[in-house]
Amino acid sequence: MIQSQKYNGGLTREQFLFYEIRIAAKFYLDGNTVNEAIMLIKQDNLFQYPTERMVSSITRACYHRIDALGNRTLVEELAHAPSEIAKQINLYAMMRYNRLVREFMTTVIGEKFRNQDFAFARRDLNTFFTRLQEQNDDVASWTEQTVNRIKGVLVKSLVETGYLESFKSETLNPVFLSEELENGIRENGDFEALPAFNCFR
Repeated sequence: MIQSQKYNGGLTREQFLFYEIRIAAKFYLDGNTVNEAIMLIKQDNLFQYPTERMVSSITRACYHRIDALGNRTLVEELAHAPSEIAKQINLYAMMRYNRLVREFMTTVIGEKFRNQDFAFARRDLNTFFTRLQEQNDDVASWTEQTVNRIKGVLVKSLVETGYLESFKSETLNPVFLSEELENGIRENGDFEALPAFNCFR
């Protein structure tokens, strides 16, 4: 189900990428290959990056996430739905593609919602990574800098999707799963993802 079964530290480079994945999703829906999309994005500087250096790798990352959704309707919503809905779908795409994001969202955030525990602190991130490092040699080999940058991306993703008010917030908001994403998750048979979006029905 999750395309990237190994723990992937690429999140330090890829980030949340909401603006970029919206653009990439439109090219994807038009039937453009990733290389065609890269060429078109570079041609018109659609990502508005100062140089072209990152365009190829970021476009590929977006296409990987889109592929991981495994659901064309969700890709259409990602491209065209209001930002609040599309950001939730992007977070779900991250969960589908990146094992670390998925485990964080289901085992930390999902469990907090399940237990009605809305406190969120740095120690929650630290405990999550300590457990991963104890269980997995790849994660154990990451530098402290890499781990801290991934923690930053995870928190930014929570802020972008309305789980947290700000980077400094220590209270989780009880998010509401959009109908569009809930339908897509259920169509995918991916029921274990639902608690990450505060959905227990």
